[in-house]
Parts: sequence; structure tokens; C-alpha cells
Amino acid sequence: MGAVHPNASLPSRRGVLRGGALALAALAGASLSGCASDAGVDAGGPVTIELWHGQADTGRKAIERLVKDFERTHPGIRIDTSGGVIADAMLQKVTAALAAGSYPDIAYIFGSDLANVARSPQVVDLTDLVNSGPTPWTDYWAPAREAVTVKGRVKAVPALLDSLAVVCNKKLFRAAGVPLPKAGWTWQEFTDTAKRLTNAGGGIFGTGWPGAGDEDTVWRLWPLIWDLGGDVVTADGREVGFAATGERALGVVQTLAHDKSVYIDPKPAGEQMYQVFLSGRMAMVVTGPWELPDIADAKIDYHVVPLPSFSGRPITISGPDTWTVFDNGEARVRAAGTFLTWLTQPEQDVRWDVDAGSLPLSKRTENLPAWREKTAGTEGLAVFTKTLETARVRPNHPGYPQISSALAQAIVAVLLGKSTPAEALRDCVGKANTALRIPR
Repeated sequence: MGAVHPNASLPSRRGVLRGGALALAALAGASLSGCASDAGVDAGGPVTIELWHGQADTGRKAIERLVKDFERTHPGIRIDTSGGVIADAMLQKVTAALAAGSYPDIAYIFGSDLANVARSPQVVDLTDLVNSGPTPWTDYWAPAREAVTVKGRVKAVPALLDSLAVVCNKKLFRAAGVPLPKAGWTWQEFTDTAKRLTNAGGGIFGTGWPGAGDEDTVWRLWPLIWDLGGDVVTADGREVGFAATGERALGVVQTLAHDKSVYIDPKPAGEQMYQVFLSGRMAMVVTGPWELPDIADAKIDYHVVPLPSFSGRPITISGPDTWTVFDNGEARVRAAGTFLTWLTQPEQDVRWDVDAGSLPLSKRTENLPAWREKTAGTEGLAVFTKTLETARVRPNHPGYPQISSALAQAIVAVLLGKSTPAEALRDCVGKANTALRIPR
């Protein structure tokens, strides 16, 4: 992604399990004292809407440039970008704002939080908006559409799109005499390769895995579970959908730990793991396109390959984030919809993608010359975009945080050798199913 520095421009794509149970409980039980109004609308003047964009540094500059361009072409709408917080703290901020009855018109909400945020009656249903937009809704990538759909209704607009693949340090592969992996490789080949590339005496790890027990620990495992035919939850939403497949998926984690070929990052956000890779001491890292600028800056000669699989079928995970709209009266809702429709059209989307580090939201954006030029100049970027064809997203289920927390504990237990996959899975399934059966 060019010279953009992802850690400066984007909310953390590797953050802790966002919000936690307390914030989610507060959101579900908040006394919503606010009501829809037309505050911010002056008779005869422009409509002012409040945008909590969640961005820092490069990302903030990118969205503010787009806002200024929008205001020049839409003189009847003004956008206030001065409020809000960094996206990692957005759930707590929005929860408090809803409880106080003073909330923004648009907020940058992580996709994994949307199901719980959307339980608020102040969240605007955008189904009609996206179906009437100039770019057909079906032209957006499936993960982008699925990430904003809750119980069949579109509850937000896609904001950022990514996927996971494996980035390899070509120098370490050459030094070990190991051929670079190719698309279609297996998880067995992944663990074997990690073992062959590990050099304990030289301080070289085959790969890494976040071990802080946060969402970053978890979302890397879902592609393995999906590939094996499992799911996050069952169709009725009352039980986890990986009781029969989770043990084999955790077996990959156990193999890496047993072989001592994995660097286990004990701190949230996986930053140490990435630093090990950037210092040339890790051969493979499972990551997203956000990491490519740092890898290029570190002068790593790298190769990108899709995730391995058990079945031979390509599969990965995408973690889209969202622009969620809140009801502050008809005029402001309409203005927010006008802005988001404009923002997500290919001409603006490609600017956001290039400047702030998202993958294209739609196939129309992907086909624009600006994105083709970006892809041509960024090694491996095309691999991440290609994986969107088979990417899946975590379900918009209000019980997801509890499932994630239980699975994170299981993964960490296996990584640290404290439990076998069978033992860890049994404990995980018990905790998660108990949480899922609590009425919501």
C-alpha cells in the first residue's frame, strides 16, 4: 500500500476484543434518553452532521480531504469531524453517547461490534439507501455486504475492507533452502515449513501467533474452522458451530507450539510479532494488506501467498469495518446518507483505499486505473484483493464477543502447552454455549 504507514493511518486492525462484555452490556441496557431531533439544522442554512471517523494521522488527513471535497460539491451539508475518538475506543464512546442521548450522525464501528450496536433503536436502517445507490449493491464485495447486514437488514455502510494472507521473508527461505509456498498449499505444509525455517540458535522463528487472548488471537483460526465445515454459530444461533471441527483446527496451533516454530506474542495487538518479522527474524506471518507498507519500509524482500487450507479450496477471512448512522432527525439522516453514498462511490473509494489502506469496496473500484496502478506498484497487493472472492466474515451475532473470548482462552492454552486441543475445545464450547443461551 505504497508509503502509507498503517499503524499511523488506520485504527488498529489487530486490536483487543473490542469493547468487552461491560461495554456491550451497557449498550444493550442503556436508557436511551435521546430522541430524534433536527438539532444542527438551521432554517435556510446548511445541515450540519457530526462524523466520528476514528482515524489518526494519515487516515485522518485522508478522510478530512474527502470531507472538504464533499462540502465543495454539496454546499447544503457541512460535516463536523472534530469529535469522537480513535476507532479502538469507539464502542465505549458510542455506548456512552447513546446512553446520554447525545450521539453523532455517523461513527466508525468495527464490524465485530455492529450486531450489538445495531440493537439500539437509534441506528438507522440503510437497506433502501444502499439498494438505490448509483453503484449496484451486488457490485460490492460479498464480505463488505455481509459485514453490514444484521438479520437481513443493512445496518451500516462498509468503511474498510481487508483480508488475511501469508507474507514470507524470501531471504530466510533462500538461506534455509526451502522453496516458497504457492497457492493451494496445505496447513500441513505450513507447519512443516515453519519447522524447517526455525533456527533457535539464530533466533529465527518459522511464524508467529498473537497470544494475548484478544480478537487478534481468534480471527486467524476462523478460516481453518470454516474450511473444515464448521462455523462460528449454528443456524439457530444457540450453540457454537465448531464443536466437531475446532479440535483439528487447534491441532495446527498445537503443532506449531510443539515444534517451537511459533513466536507467541504476549501483548495485545500483535505488535511484537510484527516487529520480529520486520527485523528479519520470522519467516512467515499471517497478516493483512495493512502491513505491506511497514514491510516495504523495512526493506524485506517478501512474497505473498494465500492462506493454506485442509481441503484445497481457497478461503480466508475479511474483517470489514463500518460507517454506522444514528438518528438525529430526518434532515440529518438524509444528509448522512448523501455523504456516505458519495464517499463509497468508486471515484472517492479509490482515493480512500490508496491513501488510508483499504482494499476496494467494489469491483468497480478495483477496475479503476488508480487502483490498478497501486496494485502494480505494490508487491503482493493483488493477492489480498483476489482473496476477497472467497473471503468470509464473522457473523453479526450479539453473542460473538462471548464466543471469541472463550475461543481466545482455548487458543492461548494450546499455544502455551497448558491444554490439549480436545481439553481446550471442550472448555471453550461449554463457556460459549452457556453465554449464547442467555436471552438477548
